[in-house]
Amino acid sequence: MGDQGYTYTLDEAISTIGFGNFQLIVLAYAGLGWIAEAMEMMLLSFVGPAIQPKWGLSSSEESLISTVAFFGMLVGAYLWGVVSDSYGRKKGLLGAAIISTVAGLLSAFAPNYTSLLVLRCIVGVGLGGGHVSTSWFLEFIPISNRGLWMVVFSTFWTVGTIMEASLAWLIMPSYGWRWLLGLSAVPYLAALLFYGLVPESPRYLCTQGRLAEAQYILEKGAALNQKELPVGLLISDMIKEVPKNDQLPEITELLPLVSNKTSDSQSKSPSIFMLLSPNLIKTTLLLWFLYFCNNFAYYGIILLTSQLSIGQSECDPPTLQSENIKDPSLYVNVFITSLAELPGLVIAALTLDRIGRKICMEILIISGFFLLLPLVVHQNDIMTTGFLFGARLSDKLKSNRSWDYNGSRQNWGDAQITSAYSVEHVSGFILQKLPKMLKTSSELQE
Repeated sequence: MGDQGYTYTLDEAISTIGFGNFQLIVLAYAGLGWIAEAMEMMLLSFVGPAIQPKWGLSSSEESLISTVAFFGMLVGAYLWGVVSDSYGRKKGLLGAAIISTVAGLLSAFAPNYTSLLVLRCIVGVGLGGGHVSTSWFLEFIPISNRGLWMVVFSTFWTVGTIMEASLAWLIMPSYGWRWLLGLSAVPYLAALLFYGLVPESPRYLCTQGRLAEAQYILEKGAALNQKELPVGLLISDMIKEVPKNDQLPEITELLPLVSNKTSDSQSKSPSIFMLLSPNLIKTTLLLWFLYFCNNFAYYGIILLTSQLSIGQSECDPPTLQSENIKDPSLYVNVFITSLAELPGLVIAALTLDRIGRKICMEILIISGFFLLLPLVVHQNDIMTTGFLFGARLSDKLKSNRSWDYNGSRQNWGDAQITSAYSVEHVSGFILQKLPKMLKTSSELQE
């Protein structure tokens, strides 16, 4: 009974148990979700060009296949943010995985263009929950290690892009796009199978006043890591300074009152409004702009790689376009440019705490611009692949720097990550509509 007057917060508990087997289990499951989302995003480079000649689609109809996916992701980003904040991170992970798995598998059997659009839009809604994996993972990581482990976590996205490029290389020439759609949904199916093995976020439980459940999860984590929790009683971070008396009954009496107030205030004041408060609006808008530019460039490079490799135009007959899809150079180029993310991650890990994030992002933005600039004119295959490789490496580094910056401010909650993902999907949506808008403008000028 000698420890009755002692208390500790969630951050103190997580820092005490450190990073060990418990966090590795969380990392593996969150990473599986990241791989699944990366594969679903990468297949957009292959599916549209493959379907266009078979179904006689125009270029605008082809681009709409990707556009509806980004629109669904925009909707899903807010939807799963609300679900994960209101009902728990695990519920958000489960809902996103179910929708992505079912709609992804059904996409492989789509009988016509309209049904494919509807199903890919629904898949996009599921993919919009990718940020829940990020938030859920970071909430188990000690504050001092979040920047480094965010880089490690990003590796799973790179693995997913390489896996999808390899899968397309093996499947598309012989079996076609339907098999690629079906097999790309398998990682989400695996996430459903392992769902029961992962814990709820203790941070979410603390915000809901469910401290006993949070402490139970922390005790299991400490046992897996072979560590001991701090002596005393777990309390919410927001009420660390409230109990001053050493008597346990008084502390116990105070906890439900303060926890309920915290939960009520959170439910009445959505986190998105906090991000737009006078103290945070400048940083929020700058981060949104940064995310928009990064992902506009990233998805642009991915889609540009396949288009430049295919080298097709609307003047090509369907038979020629179909042969282009079977050309191994398409998959080789996408695979090589996907590998560019690996050295980007290594460089990010080595320079994380040695170079300022702002200076590093400035250098990378300038280098990315000059690597993409030569592609406005025709280049040979080697030069094109080389420039795309360098641009993708640069953009991956920029993305890591921006997420490191956001990860160091994890106390902002899931709202900042949710809003960042929403801005990213807006960039993808606009990117898909841009070629059509430019073509229309060119035709009007003629």
